[in-house]
Amino acid sequence: MVLALAPAVAGAGQPAEQREAAEVSATPADEPTGQLDARAPESGDDWETRREEGGWEAPEEGPAESDARQTGERKDIPWIRRWAPEANTGEIGIYGGVLLLSADHELFEPDLDQDDQGFRPLRRVNPDLGLRIGYYPLRFFGLEAEGGVAPSRVDDGQGVMPFMVRGQVVGQLGLWSVTPFVLVGGGLIGVRSAREALGDDVDPALHFGGGVKFYLDRWVSLRLDVRDVVSNRRGVEQTFEAHNLEALLSLSIVLGRSRAQRKSTPPPPDEPRDSDGDGIFDDVDQCVDDPETVNGFEDEDGCPEQDRDGDGFWDAQDACPDEAGVEPDGCPIRDTDGDGIFDDVDQCVEEPETENGFEDADGCPDALPEAVERFNGSIKGITFETNEAIIKRSSLPALDEAVRTLTKYPDVRIEISGHTDSKGARDHNMDLSRRRAESVASYLIGMGVAEDRITTVGYGPDVPVDSNATREGRANNRRIEFRVLKGAEARGGSEPAPAVEPAGTAAEGEVSVGAQGSEAGE
Repeated sequence: MVLALAPAVAGAGQPAEQREAAEVSATPADEPTGQLDARAPESGDDWETRREEGGWEAPEEGPAESDARQTGERKDIPWIRRWAPEANTGEIGIYGGVLLLSADHELFEPDLDQDDQGFRPLRRVNPDLGLRIGYYPLRFFGLEAEGGVAPSRVDDGQGVMPFMVRGQVVGQLGLWSVTPFVLVGGGLIGVRSAREALGDDVDPALHFGGGVKFYLDRWVSLRLDVRDVVSNRRGVEQTFEAHNLEALLSLSIVLGRSRAQRKSTPPPPDEPRDSDGDGIFDDVDQCVDDPETVNGFEDEDGCPEQDRDGDGFWDAQDACPDEAGVEPDGCPIRDTDGDGIFDDVDQCVEEPETENGFEDADGCPDALPEAVERFNGSIKGITFETNEAIIKRSSLPALDEAVRTLTKYPDVRIEISGHTDSKGARDHNMDLSRRRAESVASYLIGMGVAEDRITTVGYGPDVPVDSNATREGRANNRRIEFRVLKGAEARGGSEPAPAVEPAGTAAEGEVSVGAQGSEAGE
């Protein structure tokens, strides 16, 4: 219907002929009246925007849709505030409860011919039923009228009907769906019965009390009242001294609530705080009590950066925050296979190195080449002049073979040790063995073997391999040994062999590469 009226509204100021033309163009002949134009927004379009632009209007909202919308809008409000009382509303309800009538009531028709002038005791506890209507011009104030009955009996069992008609003013704390209140009012309290029971009587009454209301939803509320109804007391003229206690439970219908959601007034915004004084407000500061460390790294989170292991990597970046490490992740370099070679240079991370002096730095298991193995131990064919450190020419083939092997395997490092027999002074033999080892080292270095690959030592007679009691045994003990250095010893090294200057010209058939000296024994 809204769509059908749109052309008429748009053309209200045009001549009749133009309006007719507009109506024809707006409703094609083959399209039923009221069918949506092709420009009609889909269900997801913004009706409000289209309406403001002069296009479409949203369909009118019926009561059911409005109630559903209002209920949905209020779901984001806590129930305790969702259905708080509103101004200019009304309530209609019923109540039920108990009425405790005073033993000294004055609800009887006086009869001077009867004992006690017609007074008869009433049952103390009686049901109490009635209707209530109220109007609340303000959230905190209302006016109510009530009428009810409390069926009872006198002492001989005859039925009587006490009743009350009254009005009251209500003051309530109308902030929440649970609403405490107080009231005060007045009216009439009376009784209707047979003449032989109590007869008919009406007296003025005042009442006061309080209670609480529970607004369950937009329409329904529960209410609990406790009151003291004060009426005339028998035998006392013109006083309100008879106390009748009343407890009521009510169910009411609430009328006139506004359809628009009542929004609570938000508290004024607090001034932004910066508890730790780091320039980052508490609402975004992830460490409210610890000031930010301004260092160019995550300075906006408000937290001081830490480096627990002191390796120069902030803990937030450090993959191993409790272990000092290195780039790229702050973790220490591991030695997975436990061979003493860190994983960053270990070519076989899962397999330990075989420490045999051959390629011990690559971290891979390997065997000592056979050619190197031949130069690991006592070297046959290396001899010296008696009591001298001069190498005989006959030793050159063995030494040249050693040069070729060491050149082929440049990572092999060796120790050259000299040994003597036990004849002669020990100090002399220690010195002679050292000089002979140095003579061999000097020859190898002179042939191109790097100095830092060779160490020398003289053991003298201290490490015999045979008995010094025989000529043959002593000859075996006078020897040169090569030992392939292994593992950390090879990687760390020792002092290189010192260069030995020739001491003079050797005899014919000799090679002079060392200092001369005397030898004990042969």
